[in-house]
Parts: sequence; C-alpha cells; structure tokens
Amino acid sequence: MGDELPERVDVMVVGSGIAGLVFALRASAFAEVAVVTKKDRPESNTNYAQGGIAAVVAEDDEAELHRADTLAAGAGLCHPDAVEVLVREGPGRIRDLVAWGAEFSATSTGGFSLGHEGGHSRRRIVRAADRTGWEVERALLDAVAAAPGIRVYENHAVVDLWTVGEGVDRRCVGAWVRIGEAGEARPIRARSVMLAAGGCGRVYRYTTNPAIATGDGVAVAHRAGARIANMEFVQFHPTMLHDPSGTSFLISEAVRGEGAVLVRPDGEPIMEGVHARGSLATRDVVARAIDREMKRTGAEHVLLDCTGIDEDRLDERFPTIVRETRRRGFDMTREPIPVVPAAHYECGGVLTDRDGCSTLPGLMAAGEVACTGVHGANRLASNSLLEAVVYAHRAAERLRETEPTDGIGRIDAAPPRAAEWTSPDPQEVTRLEDRIRDLMWQDVGIVRSDAGLARAADALEGMSADIARAGSDEARNIWETARLIVQCARSRRESRGLHFNRDHPYRDNERFLRSTVVCNGEGG
Repeated sequence: MGDELPERVDVMVVGSGIAGLVFALRASAFAEVAVVTKKDRPESNTNYAQGGIAAVVAEDDEAELHRADTLAAGAGLCHPDAVEVLVREGPGRIRDLVAWGAEFSATSTGGFSLGHEGGHSRRRIVRAADRTGWEVERALLDAVAAAPGIRVYENHAVVDLWTVGEGVDRRCVGAWVRIGEAGEARPIRARSVMLAAGGCGRVYRYTTNPAIATGDGVAVAHRAGARIANMEFVQFHPTMLHDPSGTSFLISEAVRGEGAVLVRPDGEPIMEGVHARGSLATRDVVARAIDREMKRTGAEHVLLDCTGIDEDRLDERFPTIVRETRRRGFDMTREPIPVVPAAHYECGGVLTDRDGCSTLPGLMAAGEVACTGVHGANRLASNSLLEAVVYAHRAAERLRETEPTDGIGRIDAAPPRAAEWTSPDPQEVTRLEDRIRDLMWQDVGIVRSDAGLARAADALEGMSADIARAGSDEARNIWETARLIVQCARSRRESRGLHFNRDHPYRDNERFLRSTVVCNGEGG
C-alpha cells in the first residue's frame, strides 16, 4: 500500500468509500485494482453514515413495500427498473457485508436489530448501533488489506479524466492523478475507471459532509463529456446539531424513528398538521417545515425532543450520539437539543445504466457520485449505502464480462496539462470557496426562487477568471459542481421532491416528469 502508483493499471477506482471498496473487492477476483483516494482511506461519507442500510430482511417486510416507499419518496422521478434491482438484490448484498466481517446490531435471538426511519412503512434499517458507516468501512478496509489484487494509494487526487477520440468514438482511458496537494499531476492509463468519489456537500455553507466532499467526481466526469443528471435534487438532512462553537455533527433520523419529535421552544410539535407521518415524514418535507419555522420566527434553530424515549434505550441504540452531544454540553436524555437542516446528499450525479456504466465508454460510477435512477427527486432514508453496494457489485460483474481494449495500449502520448491548476494560492482559494458556499446556501438551498437562481448563475459565471487564477483543483470542482446544480435547478420550473421553487410551487407532470440531463454544459 506504500508503493508508487504505476503509469498503467488494469482497473482504477477513484474513492475509498463503500462503493469503491465493494467494487475493488469484487473486481480483484479477475483484475489488478488500484484504489486512489485523495485523503486517508477511512475519510469518506460512508464513515459518517449513522443510521444504517435499508433492506428487506424482516419477516413482516417484503420487497414490494420497500419499492413502494422508495417510489413515493422519489416524487415520480425514480426509475422503476433501477428501484426493482435495488430492493431485490439488497438482502444478498447485506449478506456480503456480513461475510466481509461487518458486525451489525442483533436482537437477543440473533436476528438483525432493525431501526425505523422517515418514509419507511416497516422497520428495515440494518445498523451497527449509530455507527453503521464506520463499521462497514472498517470491515471493507480490512477485507481490502487482505486482498492480494488491490493496492490503495492515499493522498492521490484525480485532477481530470484522460480521454481519447471524439464524438461517439470518445472513451476514457485513464486519469490525471496528483500525489499530495502540491504534487505534479501524472497521466495514469487504465483499462477501466470506476468513479466512486462521493458527494458534494461542501458546495454549501452548512453540511453534514466531511471536508473531502467537494464534488470532484461529478466535475471531472462532466469535463470529460459524460452526461450528468438531476443535480438540482440536493437533500438537506433535517437534523444537524446546532453547535456554533463546534464542527458539524449529524443527529440520525433513526432517533426520530424511536420517538423523538421536532418541536418549537414552547414544546409544540412542528410537524403536526404538516404531514400524516409527523416528524417521520420524508426529508424534503421535514427540512422545508423546519426552514419555514426558522424564517417565521427568526430563530437560528428548532428543537429535537428525545425525552420521551427511555434513557436506557437511547444509550443502547445511539451511544455515539448521546456521548458526543454530552461532550458538547447537550444532554438529549434530559432536554430538547437544538438542530438545523444541512446539505447532506446529492441525489443526482454521473448518469449510469443498471450496471454502473456511464455514457462515456471506459468510465463507470457508483455511490453518491452516480445517478442510477434509484432516488428520483428525493432519496429515501438509508437507501444510499444499499444503492452503493448493490450497484458497485453489478458494475464489477459487468466489467468481468468486458474484454480488455487493445487500443489503450497504442496510446503514444498524454495531452498537456494546463499550468493554472498547479500552484494554489491558499488565501485566495479559501476566499473563493467561502463565497461559493455562502452563495449556494442563500440562493440555491432548501427553498429557491427564479431571481435567486439567476443571481447565483451570474455570480458563478463572474468567478470564472478568479477560479482559474486561484490554481486549485478542489476550488475548480466546487465551482463547477455548483454551476451544474444551478443549471439543473433553473431548467426545472416546478417544485418536486428536494427542489422547491416558490415561484413554481406545484408539481408539473406534463412538462417535467423526466430527469434533467446535462452534457458538456448543454441542458437536456
């Protein structure tokens, strides 16, 4: 794992979260795999996932119910065939994780101790207390370390994809990879590239995502010519702990699944009369209700009242959350805690088919960076980790059936790199990134408007020269991903799922019952 990345690899995996590691493990059975990750291996959105993995494993559950819940959350834009793949293959992929060493919470009789989250009609959240992502990542990293066909290269950032050919003959044949923050970018050839680079929460001022979630995968795929879809559907998690003095910390939706209620300062439930499922409505509904309440009162947060849950049950099911909130001075067992919505998950991304193939030959994608059609206009809680493992598995199986492309070996030279991306100015980079995040939070957040979206588009366009001069790969990717979100949002002149525009507050099934697709900057 400390070896130097060779100039040519068989299969390159970009990212070390659940999608990238599952794909690497499956692909290593028939190929040599190089996993490149821009930070340390455990630093991924997977590692921060608290709630769990939704799957039909209970006797009182069935695939059709999971399918119906997913379609309902997706507000008409889920691809039914993609959802069918997810719910039918999901239980088998859970068994795979167990076989790789993941230890999930169990009942006294040995079955899964399942959680309940918003939008689900049954308890079906397979979990490892409230550290499911951490446990899955641990197990997969251990399995990868034991796999002889996989090499992991930390602190290696993909700057751009390497493509050859034009039009329908264009294909991905590798990537430009930078070692460390200031290293020179080198072209690395690959038979196939799997993008599993995660999400783009750091495009927004307030987010539950780690610092690495800067939209790199979507940005590099877009520049290479792959189609990008549904970027307007950014999911805001309703309950991030409001702690101005500390870093962001997510309060899992599963806490509401056990009985916690969103309330005003006087104790009145916020969701009463808003939705039949109350605080367990889907995330788009809950986040908008909180946003509306905060704007109505001018408050900086609302409250999550967990005091109706038995203290022993809270400690047993959410030990990490109870411990961390206490460390920060909040005792959720005794009093309501302050929470706010925050950018959490991008439902759109690199458009793929049912086997993880993008529209650019040679490039695959899985996990949050991909748009498989599963989530539609709003992701059902805990479907993300399931989607990652199901579609990473399918992508590896598809690659197994694909013969190596002899043409890759005949590439004589790599295209030149643009010099402006090699010498970042740290102060200028911070200033530009902060400006983008504030802009996106203000004008492209939970509730949008035509004027705000236009203002954001003009401001981002006006930053083009400054972004180029700053010389930062991440700043460029944040900027480009923000532009894609704005472009898709401006083209959807209705309100659906996670995209709410107060100038077009109703769903329009006649004109907009379709995905929003962008390729090389052109709206589809």
